[in-house]
Amino acid sequence: MSKEKLLVVEDAPDISSLLKIYFTSQGYEVMTAMRGQVALEICRKTPPNLALLDVNLPDMEGYDIGKALRASARTRHIPIIFLTARGEKQDRLKGLGEVQAEYYLVKPFDIEEVHTIVKGALERARQRNLAHPVTNLPTAELINEQYRALISSTGWAMAQVHINGFETFIHAYGAVVGEDVLRFTALLASEVVNELGTSDDFIGQMVVGPDFVVTSTRDSLKLISEKLVSRFDAEVGLHYNYKDRRNGYITVNDDAGLLKQVPLMSLSIGVLTSEDGPFYDIRELSETAEDARQKAQSEARELGRKSHVSYGRS
Repeated sequence: MSKEKLLVVEDAPDISSLLKIYFTSQGYEVMTAMRGQVALEICRKTPPNLALLDVNLPDMEGYDIGKALRASARTRHIPIIFLTARGEKQDRLKGLGEVQAEYYLVKPFDIEEVHTIVKGALERARQRNLAHPVTNLPTAELINEQYRALISSTGWAMAQVHINGFETFIHAYGAVVGEDVLRFTALLASEVVNELGTSDDFIGQMVVGPDFVVTSTRDSLKLISEKLVSRFDAEVGLHYNYKDRRNGYITVNDDAGLLKQVPLMSLSIGVLTSEDGPFYDIRELSETAEDARQKAQSEARELGRKSHVSYGRS
């Protein structure tokens, strides 16, 4: 299991260093930011499992960071804990009410108490099953919420993204390296969406299987999908050893015990837009998206391509 990631947003170097050293020693991966804009950029690229926010920062208040996280479908699931010197009643109400923080702690604090609160918030998040355990992308009910928003609106596009050959890769290289591939794909999707999409776009990951969901506008999603397949094909080889990367395939035993050659991993992406509808419920939408994804995989085989994008209903 990968380490849970904490984001510490604190402009006092001594406090930031204390939190990073302590939580790193407790087995967490700790990212730090001294400014709000840096914190938001971190959350867009590599969403943490939890954010510890100070209120008084050089460029914005911690409340504004929290509100920005809550306003985006890509980050609204992240638990927030305020850790601040501002302890008036109106400050607490703002943090707990307007930002919907998990907890509001006033400095000076006891580091072990903070740890207990962090563990509780992370456990509640896991029980709600709102984030993928490896990539921390929105999953499960948050994806269904996004689907519901799509079928009640127009002008949207969504992509169902699948990593072909992932299961065979895990069999050959192991589950730990497989988690690296999932993180690589999630980071790649975030980078491409940040470059070609908007902050309103959504990236989610299915709980089971190497499957992702991206939503955006029609024009943006076409560019996003094409860039995704191009970069994935160019960069996924780094997860293989030199021999397999050079050959362009891995050799594994099939069910009969015979050796077979399996191509390197690729992406199949099925894209739907609101014009492919109407869709009357989220099951119809998700099943139609999966059909489009399978169409992309079939077309790739017919055309002799690696990764491939297919558009619209079959």
